[in-house]
Amino acid sequence: MASYLIRRTFQGVITLWVIWSLVFVAYFVASGDPAAELCRPGCPVWVLQKIREALGLNLPLWQQYLGYFGRIFHGNLGYSYVSGQPVTSIIFRALPVDLSLAVPAGIIWLGVGLLVGSIAARRSTSVGARSATLFIFAGLSVPTFILGIALFYVFSGVLIPGLDLFPRPGASWTPFQVNPLEWAHGLVLPWITLAFVSSATYVRLWRSSLRDVLGEEYITAARARGLSERRVVYRHALHAAMSPIMTQFGIDLAAVLGGAIITEVVFDLPGLGRAVVQAVFNQDRPVVQGVVLATSTFIVVANIVVDALYGVIDPRVTLSRGDVAASRR
Repeated sequence: MASYLIRRTFQGVITLWVIWSLVFVAYFVASGDPAAELCRPGCPVWVLQKIREALGLNLPLWQQYLGYFGRIFHGNLGYSYVSGQPVTSIIFRALPVDLSLAVPAGIIWLGVGLLVGSIAARRSTSVGARSATLFIFAGLSVPTFILGIALFYVFSGVLIPGLDLFPRPGASWTPFQVNPLEWAHGLVLPWITLAFVSSATYVRLWRSSLRDVLGEEYITAARARGLSERRVVYRHALHAAMSPIMTQFGIDLAAVLGGAIITEVVFDLPGLGRAVVQAVFNQDRPVVQGVVLATSTFIVVANIVVDALYGVIDPRVTLSRGDVAASRR
């Protein structure tokens, strides 16, 4: 177990190095002159040169590369071109919004996916299984922004003035420490929007995974020994079928932590998703760079954590003797 985690952590570090290097190329090499974007049209040449020196653009490329990683390791992601604030401050200020959005929505879509997927897998010809199929089609077909707009038009008093059950976009965010009830009340519609679309994927994935496990020989043997269907499913099949769900859940949760862009824009939530959209429109490169670095870190760390949990969830997986992918095969 320890050797696997060390190897997996090393792979994660290499992955982050590659991603951050690509960000450096896109930011300092392939794009235009960042100093020219900070200098107003017609500014003196000496001012432009001062800006280049302040950004380190006058140094050789290899020194810029080392300085770039040195700033990352010291937690210095630069300053916003628009507001002048440190990018780290912008990220840490937006992160509670993404945590508030991701964790409850993740619990909802995981719970719905496991419940509906279990019904569809165990009773493939029942009304519940057919309803699950329709749920999958609806979840995969409805765009997130359409669902979000429809929800706040219906339940925020836009179409029906008396039906203003939830705050309108722009007034839906209240920090948890200020008022927990208002915090939850304002995020109900974003949670539903994000969870509905994602839960359809989990219903399909869980149904397929559980069906495969229920067809295994050891499950047939357990049934032949007279074990109840409930015990067969929840005692034997559940752990074995959970691996692909955990993989998907870790990636999705980390991606939402990095900014649920569409949901945050629709409901005007001040998270990383909205921050990066505004930064793109304003050509605020340091903010875009910082959010990309933070998101890639979330996803890589989440994958390492999920891989480490495989040995707990599925006892058939032996982490110390090979990769999880090899164990699954």
